[in-house]
Amino acid sequence: MTQPIEKKPSVGLFVTCLVDLFRPTVGFAAIKLIEEAGCTVDVPRAQTCCGQPAYNSGDRADTRAIAENTIEAFEGFDYVVAPSGSCAGMLKKHYPGLFKGDAAWEARAQAFSAKVHELVSFLVDVRGMRGVDARLDAAVTYHDSCSGLRELDIKQQPRALLASVAGVKLVEMQDPDVCCGFGGTFCVKYPDISNSIVETKTKSIAASGASTLLAGDLGCLMNMAGKLKREGSKVEVRHVAEVLAGMTQTPPIGGRG
Repeated sequence: MTQPIEKKPSVGLFVTCLVDLFRPTVGFAAIKLIEEAGCTVDVPRAQTCCGQPAYNSGDRADTRAIAENTIEAFEGFDYVVAPSGSCAGMLKKHYPGLFKGDAAWEARAQAFSAKVHELVSFLVDVRGMRGVDARLDAAVTYHDSCSGLRELDIKQQPRALLASVAGVKLVEMQDPDVCCGFGGTFCVKYPDISNSIVETKTKSIAASGASTLLAGDLGCLMNMAGKLKREGSKVEVRHVAEVLAGMTQTPPIGGRG
C-alpha cells in the first residue's frame, strides 16, 4: 500500500524592507535554507514594513494598521520567518501588545506571534538543522544584533551552523554583543553618538583579524559596512544567511561588482 505523502510545513517569508530594497540576495538565501530544512516557502505580495520605525517613534495608530495588514497576509502559513532579529522581534514580541484588550484582534495577534521566528533560530531550534553544505575560505567574526540577542535569545544558533561551513574559521571579536550604533531611527536622531558607538565596534572587528564580518540583521550590517568603508578597511561584510546558503558570489555589502 502506498504511503501518503507527508505535507511539508508552509513558511511565509517576511522579507523585510532593507532586504527587499538593498540586499535581495539575503531573501533568496533564506528561501534556499528554509527549503533545505524541509519546508515550502511563499512570499506574500501584500506584506510591507513590520512597522518598527513607526512603533519606535510612538506612532501606535500607523503601527497597528501595518500590523493588521501583516497578520492578514501571513495567517495562512504554519510559520512566519524573517532574516532579521530586529523585524522578527517586532512581529513576535510587540504585535500582541498593540491589540491587548481588542476582542476582534487580540487572539489573532497572539496566534500570529506564536509562529514567528528569526531565520537561523527557525533552522536550528524549530527544524533541527545541524549543518549546511556550504564553503567559505575565510576567517569570520560575528556581531550579535541587539534585538536578536536580547528579544529572541539568538546567540549560539548562527555559530553552530557556521561551524559546519567548510573553510570558515570563527574568530570572536571583543564584545560581540555590544550595539553597533544603528538602532534604526536612533542613528538619524543621534548621529554623533551612533558614530562613536560604531567606531568602537569597527575597532573590535579590526582587532579580531577576521577578513569577513557576519551578522543576522541587514541594518546593523549596512551601518558597520559603511563605517568600515569610510575607514578604508578591507573587511568584507555579509549577512550570515548568504554564507550558510553558499551564496557568496555577489559582492559584499558596500562593495562593488
